[in-house]
Amino acid sequence: MKNAARNYGYFALLSNEVKDPFEALSLYRSKDIAEKGFGDLKERLNFRRMQVSSQLSLDGKIFVEFIALIYLSYVKKKMQDAGLFTKWTLQGLLDELDAIELFESPEHGRLLGEVTQKQKDIYIALGVDPPSL
Repeated sequence: MKNAARNYGYFALLSNEVKDPFEALSLYRSKDIAEKGFGDLKERLNFRRMQVSSQLSLDGKIFVEFIALIYLSYVKKKMQDAGLFTKWTLQGLLDELDAIELFESPEHGRLLGEVTQKQKDIYIALGVDPPSL
């Protein structure tokens, strides 16, 4: 039992290209995000009646999940490049940016809600122009 528990919690990344342990950990965590996303999707579909009306609708949901994971991986990479993980978690950063609202009315067109300085700083750090109308 002690012998089996000794290596519990360790992982190995075998590669000829990755030499830096921090880069290896970053790759592992990126892979983990995608695996969790698809794992959640598979769990929702597993052994239950599908919550979709057709196979075409199911394919659409899987495609949207796939595109969302691509965007999520890109945001995570931009956060690493900008050094934002010292201040933010991925979920915390997305929650902060989710608070920005856009209203559309026939008389006034599009009205952008308040964008705080903290949100502007995040956009600039990610290399994206802050929203403005």
